[in-house]
Amino acid sequence: MASNSPAHEGTDIQETPTAGAWGEWNPTEDSARPVRGKHRVAKPRGGLARSSTVLGVGVIAAVGAGGMATAQDRPQAAVSLPSFPDLLGGGGADQEAGHVAVADAPAGEQGLGHADAGEALRHRILQQAESQHDAAESRARADAERVAREAAAQEAKAQREAAQKAADEARAAAEARAAAEKEAAEKSAAHKAAADKEAAAQEAASGEAGAARAGGAAAQAAGGYALPTSAYTLTSHYGDSGSMWSSGHHTGLDFAAPTGTPVKAVGDGTVISAGWSGAYGYRIVLRLDDGTEVWYCHLSSMSVTSGPVGAGDTIGRVGATGNVTGAHLHLEVRRGGSTMDPLAWLTSKGLNV
Repeated sequence: MASNSPAHEGTDIQETPTAGAWGEWNPTEDSARPVRGKHRVAKPRGGLARSSTVLGVGVIAAVGAGGMATAQDRPQAAVSLPSFPDLLGGGGADQEAGHVAVADAPAGEQGLGHADAGEALRHRILQQAESQHDAAESRARADAERVAREAAAQEAKAQREAAQKAADEARAAAEARAAAEKEAAEKSAAHKAAADKEAAAQEAASGEAGAARAGGAAAQAAGGYALPTSAYTLTSHYGDSGSMWSSGHHTGLDFAAPTGTPVKAVGDGTVISAGWSGAYGYRIVLRLDDGTEVWYCHLSSMSVTSGPVGAGDTIGRVGATGNVTGAHLHLEVRRGGSTMDPLAWLTSKGLNV
């Protein structure tokens, strides 16, 4: 560079450039490598050296200045807003719609693009919140429906159990009723059988009574006396002793025979007494024409309770009433209030006892 000084006119003089003569500061040459022994800065323990800090600030300033100087000459870069497909469920067309070329828009519209992107983000966040709210409501409805189904199932189970219990009770009542009806039918059948048997026995007795009357008539024709019963066995005789009799000895003659066997009048006479007589049970007293009394004791039934009868007529049936150990006819013969041996008396009347 030529100097305008008159002292050096016409002479080219090389001058040492001063700092800033070139219009640009080179931190590498001027600051990065200081002269040995000069500008030495002690490096603090555990931190950066102060010279390094100054160097870093200088580098940042230089780079910033270079960037500002050349920013006007560089083409504008396209800026795009990110899309959130995973967060908001968008994609495809939303990504394309969210991509805004800010560099191509006018300066007044670049801020509007950022506002639209923010509004879209807010809208998507609101959509996500609404979707979560809907999901929560759906879960709540599902839980309520589940609880309602469980309650309905419990109620249906209780109703089934109640119906089963009622059915069991009805079945048990029906079975008890059927058992009672069966028992009643069996009792009715037993009563009917007993009645039929009694009727048959009475019919047979009637036949036997007819036969006895016929035999009595024959006996009366032969002598006027008849045996007191038939199909018998003599078990106790007159005068037998023992604790079974209140007087200490037997006062009659026992004809053991099945219950219901006909009892006949031994001769013509009149029934003067018939009824219950304590230890004798049911008793009939027959007074013969000569004044002799014949007692028929322990009877099961009495056919004649008063009035005249003929020899061989059925006046009652063998039984086991009163003080007895089994079915039999206790026959006593009395005259003047005193007892006599029935066996000897019957034999004296021509009867084969």
